[in-house]
Amino acid sequence: MNVARFIARRYFKAKKSRNVINLITMISVFGITISTAALVILLSAFNGIEDMVIKLYSDFDPDITIRSAKAKTFNQDFINIEALESVRGVQIVSRALEEVVILKHEQKWVHAKMLGVDSTFLKMAKMEEHLIDGELSLSDGEVPLAIFGAGLLDKLDGYIPSNDFSRERVTFHVPMREGKIRPGKNPLNIRVVEAACRVNYNREVNYQYVVIPYDLANELLKYETDITALFVAAREGEHLPSLKERIQTVLGDDFEVNTNFEQNELIFKTSQSERLIVFFILVFIFILSSFNLIASLAMLFVEKKKDISTLYAMGATKKTVFQIFFFEGLLISGRGIAIGLLLGYLIAFSQIYFGILEMPNSGGEFFPMKTTWSDAFFILLTVSALGFLASYLPTKYLVEKNAKK
Repeated sequence: MNVARFIARRYFKAKKSRNVINLITMISVFGITISTAALVILLSAFNGIEDMVIKLYSDFDPDITIRSAKAKTFNQDFINIEALESVRGVQIVSRALEEVVILKHEQKWVHAKMLGVDSTFLKMAKMEEHLIDGELSLSDGEVPLAIFGAGLLDKLDGYIPSNDFSRERVTFHVPMREGKIRPGKNPLNIRVVEAACRVNYNREVNYQYVVIPYDLANELLKYETDITALFVAAREGEHLPSLKERIQTVLGDDFEVNTNFEQNELIFKTSQSERLIVFFILVFIFILSSFNLIASLAMLFVEKKKDISTLYAMGATKKTVFQIFFFEGLLISGRGIAIGLLLGYLIAFSQIYFGILEMPNSGGEFFPMKTTWSDAFFILLTVSALGFLASYLPTKYLVEKNAKK
């Protein structure tokens, strides 16, 4: 095998002149290099986008959401919250009241989703990381405050002042459960609430949600002991599907228990599908690039027919000739793969650590990228297998077809 590799390197290279074989070989190396680098760069980019999407959609949505399987609301007394908090893997439990409301600020009217929560929700939703301006709080002493999505407050022509003495005041019009439209009776509960801060998550949260204290939401809706949902934060590193099963066992079939992935299933599955489609497209491009390698080996075989006949006359076997051209193919594909991996990860790490490319309309935020060992292994395995086949199959065919009897 070592002899065959030596002969491939020394005697079965095309001449150093710029002939067609050398040109095709260079094109083959270039194509494999670009295809391999593209695999690294695009998979790293999809990893970064996926992490960004998870952060945007999973930070606000709790790890686990519990709702009634039969109605919009349920009596919180039906659930033993202490037993729920004692389930292995549960860190925080927060009550929630949700309702569509109408907000008014000066001459602006908008509809929004009001979310009443316990103060533990602020930590659960990692709001401090998404705070734009203002003070992150649901109350100022006994005075309840509201936390607005950035776009929602903009639609109201509101803003967050630099001090707490002149907070914007927004009027909430909240439908009461038993409210009826009739003369002399207002079916809406009206309350003026001061704006504490703005937060930035995703488009849905930014333009639709306003978060207020649970007690205020209960007062406005008059739900008494009824709640819309229970939000559960899992301990770090907890496997959410397993935690979901443990919680479902405790609660029974009267309640729906969903992970944040299941609540945003379409978004996450779309991201994963796009990643898979792009991977197969790039693999196809790699296969097309490998045809240059096949052409290079075929032309080299034709050019070296006299030398091959001499080798047969000296006692060489088909196996020896096969190994010579097979190793030549491996050298070409291996060179392209090695350069491609180096180039791809050089660009990926440059983007991660130095920020070469900015996202459009992001205010200077760099395009996210993330590299993983599993991707590196998968890319190396895939391109190596394709390079092996592109070298093995044509060489086997040419040797068998032209072998001396």
